Amino acid sequence: MQVATTSGKYSVKHYPDTIQTWKKEGNYFYFYTSTTILELRVISDKIVRFRYAADGQFQRDFSYAVSEKLEESPEYFEIREWADSFEIITTAIRVFVARENLRITITDIEGRIINQDETGFHWQYYLQKGGKIVYCTKLIQEGESFYGLGDKPTELNLRGKRVENFGTDAYGYSKDTDPLYRNIPFYYGLHNGIGYGIFFDNTFRTLFDFGKEREDASSFWARGGEMNYYFIYGPELLKVAESYARITGTAELPPLWALGYHQCRWSYFPESKVREIAKTFRDKGIPCDALYLDIDYMEGFRCFTWSKEYFPDPKGLLGSLAADGFKTVVIIDPGIKVDPDYPIYQELVQKGYACKRADGALMEGDVWPGKCVFPDFTDPKVREWWSGLFQDLTAKGVRGVWNDMNEPAVFELGTFPEDVRHDYDGENVSHRKAHNVYGHLMSKATAAGLKKHLMPHRPFVITRSAYSGTQRWTSVWTGDNIASWEHLWLASVQCQRLSVSGLSFAGSDIGGFIGEPDGELYTRWIQLGTFHPLMRTHSASNETGFDQDPWSFGPEYEAIVKSFIQLRYRLLPYIYTTFWQYAAYGTPMLRPLAFVAQNDPNTHDLNHEWLLGDSLLISHVSEAGMKSKSVYLPEGTWYYYFNDERFTGGQAVTVPTPLAEMPLFVKGGAVVPQYPDMEYVGQKKIMEMILQVYHGEGTTHSILYEDAGDHYAYKTGQYNLVRFKQTSDAQQFRLKKKFVGRYEADYTHHRVRVHGLPFTPKEYVQDGAVHPLLPEHFVQGVIELNLERKFEELVLR
Repeated sequence: MQVATTSGKYSVKHYPDTIQTWKKEGNYFYFYTSTTILELRVISDKIVRFRYAADGQFQRDFSYAVSEKLEESPEYFEIREWADSFEIITTAIRVFVARENLRITITDIEGRIINQDETGFHWQYYLQKGGKIVYCTKLIQEGESFYGLGDKPTELNLRGKRVENFGTDAYGYSKDTDPLYRNIPFYYGLHNGIGYGIFFDNTFRTLFDFGKEREDASSFWARGGEMNYYFIYGPELLKVAESYARITGTAELPPLWALGYHQCRWSYFPESKVREIAKTFRDKGIPCDALYLDIDYMEGFRCFTWSKEYFPDPKGLLGSLAADGFKTVVIIDPGIKVDPDYPIYQELVQKGYACKRADGALMEGDVWPGKCVFPDFTDPKVREWWSGLFQDLTAKGVRGVWNDMNEPAVFELGTFPEDVRHDYDGENVSHRKAHNVYGHLMSKATAAGLKKHLMPHRPFVITRSAYSGTQRWTSVWTGDNIASWEHLWLASVQCQRLSVSGLSFAGSDIGGFIGEPDGELYTRWIQLGTFHPLMRTHSASNETGFDQDPWSFGPEYEAIVKSFIQLRYRLLPYIYTTFWQYAAYGTPMLRPLAFVAQNDPNTHDLNHEWLLGDSLLISHVSEAGMKSKSVYLPEGTWYYYFNDERFTGGQAVTVPTPLAEMPLFVKGGAVVPQYPDMEYVGQKKIMEMILQVYHGEGTTHSILYEDAGDHYAYKTGQYNLVRFKQTSDAQQFRLKKKFVGRYEADYTHHRVRVHGLPFTPKEYVQDGAVHPLLPEHFVQGVIELNLERKFEELVLR
């Protein structure tokens, strides 16, 4: 071991020496060197956790990210001793721990390397700040690609890049700006068709290098805390994503309206302006479910208050909006105005719930209200208190809360000074450790309050800052972006990256928050946002006086924007089903092509193409005036959505991009459920479920999930799973439907629309009964049939 020095900002690096002894306790293995300890925990056959105690003593085993529902369930494991290593073997992987230096090599059962240490674990004293900087360095395998790490505004493949996690208010960020708002220390590796993941559960400032410093080595490290990471084996990348969700928790189903269209600006006020916006949506027949109130709805920017001038009757306003189908979402920031006459401030200070500096003084900083103090959300008592504050908002009709400025952001300072102290659930730490979970815990407390006070309705929360596991209670957006074509591209890659990083319920500020888009840019952004889980227009219109609404750019653009928002609402059952997959299994809603075709190296560096759910492939228009676009399609059959042109995958194809269309494809063999047109969720009973069915050869499977769209009856079995199986060929189409569930839906029949038949059928067979196909069944090249909801099999021949 090297000897530490006392000069310079950092000390020299220390490495573990030879293993002296080891022991096994259940599914835990401990390896002891002369001064350090490695703990290896077998969580499942594909998940192993590593903790390295650099000074021979582990820190408190505590995590804000790991789900309480995480279960240890290895089918089988054993340890074998070799001359140069120890081998822990499960049914899926082999983990080798080198006797000489604790270096880790992980292979599959056949011996193919999945992940391998280079220098492995090491550390150095952090002389300037205290504690240790902990590192792990690994070899980069031939052709390896890297993905994940949250909202990084750069290419999806992180090979050759270095990034860090330190939640930052990055107003007007640009491509490659780093760090940003989210802190998700989880990444994927992919090489030789093998996918794996590493979740580095450390809340200090963390950094990741994927071959930028040295082409053959990747590293991750933290400026404090413990080297504590989970290794996750796929080999499929989507399975890695699901295992990560097993560790950090899955989302709950949102209210269905939250998957509709949201309209927001900074700010809609006074009350008359909000009513005008709502009326215009309904007069024009443009679907919309949510309207947002930014900071100007408050009295002097004091959280949990209402402006007496602008909103004298909030309950009356929100009730009126609700009667017209709008749900109201209000912003709440962490900064509480210093005002002795403000009850929230009085409580916060008197109860001792505000953050303090190291010498005991209150942490004060300027944000929108002026001088503010800030709740310590790492204290469970504070979280409980904060949750209770939402009772009055919900009583007035608020249905969702928008947590902003919670990196935390402070004017001039940027964020809290490092000496600020936090409870950290009883640990008493500095802001260095708590910074990256501040927004995470604020949104947790907010969600708990809404869930309690909105019962039986489901809550909706959106947050700007987050840590791993935040998906359990909130959605996110990509922050203060710019009205530019570059930011349209960034919105696409950021939402894909967030999705595979566990945060699928994500979107961008459509049209850009800063600046003014023209009609073309706004329209193309609406088209992209149609296929993001969160679809919200938001702009800083107070800065320019420019209204960024769907009708702001003239009739031509308005008509196209309206058509895509309408398409979003028709696709709600498909999107809700995709969200159910995400909530049930952790499967990303947005899936980069590398995640669905990882054995095709052509997909590894693609940024523009991705799947929403199982069957829709999207490639947004990314440049002004673009007349056509080349799109790479994975293997299989694909249909261009707007005219049913059929393409064979495994190649790039070029499609025209008129303003009224975008590159949108449907997978052959898919069943895409759709609603009839509506202006908001709950406007009318759904009396017909449309099934858009696309011919595909071989056997394909699709699914529809349905429940009431709100409330919690689905948790006691009040839901349906409708599974579709298509087995078709060039001469015959066959669709089977299997229904399981106890939810009583309103609709009684399906309108089945069969696309892309390679033959002209003469009859259809429903559950054994033969019927002739009549001229009215042929509608613009599609076979259209009205079938009872209970049908089980349809054959066209």
